Amino acid sequence: MKRGIRTAYLVGFLALVVAVASPIVVRWAIAPSGPSIEIVDADGRVRTVPQKEIERLPRLCRHGSYQNQFGNWRDEGEYCGVLLAELIGDEVPYESVSVVAEDGYRIEIERWRIDDPAYPVVLAYSFDGFEVPDWPDGYRIAVLPEDGGVSNDDYGVESAGSYWVKNVARLVLQPG
Repeated sequence: MKRGIRTAYLVGFLALVVAVASPIVVRWAIAPSGPSIEIVDADGRVRTVPQKEIERLPRLCRHGSYQNQFGNWRDEGEYCGVLLAELIGDEVPYESVSVVAEDGYRIEIERWRIDDPAYPVVLAYSFDGFEVPDWPDGYRIAVLPEDGGVSNDDYGVESAGSYWVKNVARLVLQPG
């Protein structure tokens, strides 16, 4: 009798362990291996691009900083990333890109700005030698002209800093 009870407890315990461990194992198995970004095409198709794939694209590294709405220069340093136009690709038509941060901040960048060679727009994944995920700003939109600075007057906006989105989670392509 005691042996039958012990076997029942053992089987019950093993069933409990499997029930608790299964969701954890499944979540671990399907989780992306490292940081990634979502790109939503104008037709609603979602692509998840992992950092390893982003790093395989040609990269642009330049000194950069921007002027905020108060005229102050901010976040000066060496940025490395991939041109946004290169990341998005030419096969999908769009007029603008809504850049969405993890905290919900959103800005729309017109295609002519993204394609402007004088003010290259990049998805930066490195700042002063720190790469995502060690860089707390995460993926960041940066505008990197050759001289390194983006003033409000040069960019024709009230705040060039509003384009430098931190912790970018998603790029949503907007049709024309």
